[in-house]
Amino acid sequence: MKNVTVVGAGLVGSLWSLYLAKRGYSVDVYERRPDPRKSGRAEGRSINLALSDRGWAALEQVGMAEAVRKEAIPMYRRVMHDVAGNLSFQPYGKENQAIYSVSRGGLNRLLVEAAESHPEVRVHFGHACVDADVEAGTATFSADGETITSTGTAVFATDGAFSKVRAQFQRRDRFNYQQEYIEHGYKELHIPPGQNGSHQIEREALHIWPRGKHMLIGLPNPDGSFTCTLFFPMEGPTSFDALQTPEEAEKFFQEVFADALALMPDFQDQWAKNPVASLVIIRCSPWNVGGKTVLFGDASHAIVPFYGQGMNSGFEDCRIFDALLEAHNGNFETAFPAFSDERKPHADAIAELAMRNFVEMRDLTAQPEFLLQKKIEAAFSAKYPGRWMPLYSQVTFSHIPYAEALAAGKRQEAIMQTIMARPDIEATWNSDEVMEAILAQLG
Repeated sequence: MKNVTVVGAGLVGSLWSLYLAKRGYSVDVYERRPDPRKSGRAEGRSINLALSDRGWAALEQVGMAEAVRKEAIPMYRRVMHDVAGNLSFQPYGKENQAIYSVSRGGLNRLLVEAAESHPEVRVHFGHACVDADVEAGTATFSADGETITSTGTAVFATDGAFSKVRAQFQRRDRFNYQQEYIEHGYKELHIPPGQNGSHQIEREALHIWPRGKHMLIGLPNPDGSFTCTLFFPMEGPTSFDALQTPEEAEKFFQEVFADALALMPDFQDQWAKNPVASLVIIRCSPWNVGGKTVLFGDASHAIVPFYGQGMNSGFEDCRIFDALLEAHNGNFETAFPAFSDERKPHADAIAELAMRNFVEMRDLTAQPEFLLQKKIEAAFSAKYPGRWMPLYSQVTFSHIPYAEALAAGKRQEAIMQTIMARPDIEATWNSDEVMEAILAQLG
């Protein structure tokens, strides 16, 4: 039986260990953090996650979908809150299509417990990766003042955006690497449950307070609370740097997010205690060194969270990698480079898509023209379902490769810009004439 090493017991690493165990490998998983079941929160990374079709498919492959679904809340639409507290709505897909709000920490605990239930999986918490021999397929860890080196035949590095294993890739010739911080960071906030554990705002929806250069979002939790995240510039006149005290922050929220603030009775305390975190994009290639070491998940393609695809793309990595291992008869020497070549273009595409969706969420969702455009797209898609799938649906409710979805989305956007330029579009948006004009441009 082959023994292999997984570096990182986060979402992707713990799920991948399940795939490996299912294939009969003996797996040692090393994680620098303490056991999340004992330590509680996930070290400043407790943004709720939006689980969608790609993630569900990966979970189903290892029999985890049902357990996760019990902890997830469907979100059928966006609810947009304007400055005055007025609401507008945009469904995510067709009837009954939803993305699902899940707790990062809760999901991680479920996957770790499932992994440890396999007799051939051993999870070692409190083991920080300090070095790796990527040519040999081994990694070295520090725990309680001692160091140990893995003995497996290969290393699967799922140790996040600041991967210690990838640092050794960066010392190699002809390894391409790019790290980009965007101008925005984030801070988590919390809306508590209402009376008797009720949700104080619509439960089965993702709430957005779009304000142009910044936004607040809220995702529901089973206990009636909402996990909210403020995405805000790090520097400048309207930024985290500019809000020096909780009192200044509360005054800003009263002006800009008044209806959300009214639901946060302990706002000042939250503002003081909850840290500000940065957002980074990682691009690199190749993701493997022969058949000995391979990067995936955030270690190879960290993205910003604005399409809700960071976890989903990492989970899809697992499903695709598993299929390639099957196709290559378990031969790491051929499967590792095949995986790197297959996934890299799609990782680049979802990184671009995520930044494009940030603009949509923080700015466009507040504009009537944008909402009208989405209504037209939905009407055309319903009338000609084989001719048009909205970009969001391609990314979220299908398994169309990300690069193909991006290319199709750009073509569709060009068509819609000509349609939206029609002088009578507001009055005729659902007419046969408009539908036929779109059809003609599709060719």
